[in-house]
Amino acid sequence: MPPYDAAPGEHAITFVGNATTIIRLGSFTLLTDPNFLHRGQRAYLGKGLWSRRLQDPAFTVAELPPLDAVVLSHLHGDHFDRVARRELDRSVPLVTTEHAARRLARSGFDTHALATWDTWQLSNADETLTVESMPGLHARGFLRTMLPPVMGSLLTYQRGSGTPYTIYLSGDTLTGDHLDAIRDRCPQIDVAVVHLGGTRILFSTVTMDAVQGLDFLHRIRPGVAVPVHYDDYRVMKSPLSDFLAAVRADPEPWRIAAPARGETITLKSSPR
Repeated sequence: MPPYDAAPGEHAITFVGNATTIIRLGSFTLLTDPNFLHRGQRAYLGKGLWSRRLQDPAFTVAELPPLDAVVLSHLHGDHFDRVARRELDRSVPLVTTEHAARRLARSGFDTHALATWDTWQLSNADETLTVESMPGLHARGFLRTMLPPVMGSLLTYQRGSGTPYTIYLSGDTLTGDHLDAIRDRCPQIDVAVVHLGGTRILFSTVTMDAVQGLDFLHRIRPGVAVPVHYDDYRVMKSPLSDFLAAVRADPEPWRIAAPARGETITLKSSPR
């Protein structure tokens, strides 16, 4: 199945692996957190930290469809790796944190830096797609100073005067009050792409595990949740099965769409 296997004008997500997805909203095609290392290769996380990849991505850079933008949550080797740096088209707009934008601009990428709540927009005839930076918290305590700044992203698609369609990309964040602020500001989120895995670095958890993932659902309350970032690297300790079990045990009727690598799922708004 090609990574762009969606009908024209259809909203869809293709799961490539880790936090890498291809998102199609109307005529726009976005790539998120490009990670194209193969199984056995190391992703470098800075400060002497690294992790070995356990799963191959579904596609190579050469197999990607034409892109309108890349949305990058933060500059870590499992979210933007040396393959992406070498092979991605540097002329495609790359929307990311101020920290990542400064560094990738030095390599010739067309970076667009967003501080929290800042926006960047694409337009095509009567269609618009807005990327808004959401707060994220990659770690607490001393480890927070060792990891790069991270952002979530709210993608808002609108055609003419139609109802906006929203996708929230969590980025590598833990749960907390910052998610409540997102919910207060964005009370209707159609889809949330949720970074899970319970990643452990230096005895600290730096991405949501199953318990935090369920808390995320209670705080954000998306129409549909799409779990990603859960088994690609050795540092990930909380498998997708734990999250799905937590969801099944919860009394709330959460809607979860968990695509396999290479699978494209069509997105539809849920009734509000």
